[in-house]
Amino acid sequence: MKGLIYSIMFYVLGMITLSFGVTMLILSDLGVGAWDALFVGLSDLIGFTVGTWIFTVGILLIIINKFLLRSKFDYSAILTIFLIGVFIDFWLLVVFDGVIITEMAARIGLLGLGVLGMGAGIGMYLQLNFARNPIDNLMMAVHYRTGLSLAVSKSGLEIIVLIIAFVIGGPIGIGTIIVAFGIGPLVQLFFKQFGKIKSILAGEAEPNT
Repeated sequence: MKGLIYSIMFYVLGMITLSFGVTMLILSDLGVGAWDALFVGLSDLIGFTVGTWIFTVGILLIIINKFLLRSKFDYSAILTIFLIGVFIDFWLLVVFDGVIITEMAARIGLLGLGVLGMGAGIGMYLQLNFARNPIDNLMMAVHYRTGLSLAVSKSGLEIIVLIIAFVIGGPIGIGTIIVAFGIGPLVQLFFKQFGKIKSILAGEAEPNT
């Protein structure tokens, strides 16, 4: 029970940290991840907030995943996309509303902070094996329906989304490349470290490393 409580705590803190990291990348104006570039591009092109597009596209992906995987509607995933959307709008529209960074050194700093924030946030929220992001489920769905490897399925989806984001004017840049190649190792690092911290707080034996 104690372990579950700490897992939930890490889940919520992870959502807050992940959304903060994405916000830093957006403010740096040096490029964001492919999916976030899509959400920002849709916001700039059509209107509505970035968080609203995260939730809207997320619901669409949940429906697509349901049919591709021939499974039940993943209601739990709604919580994840809702929290990420709400927290990103909170950072962008409340905390950093009207903030524009022009100094290149500061923008690079925000880029680094954003990547670290994303890695740490994902590493935290994954401590609770619950409500998987529908983007990750889409990768599993493509893998299941096509027989392609998970790596190829993920890369293919990222390329398609990146092209769409580029066409609609999403923020593509050096940050996009860094996110593509840097987030995986960071998530692995932070997931392991936060797993140790959670075990210590919950009074459990440390997981094997």
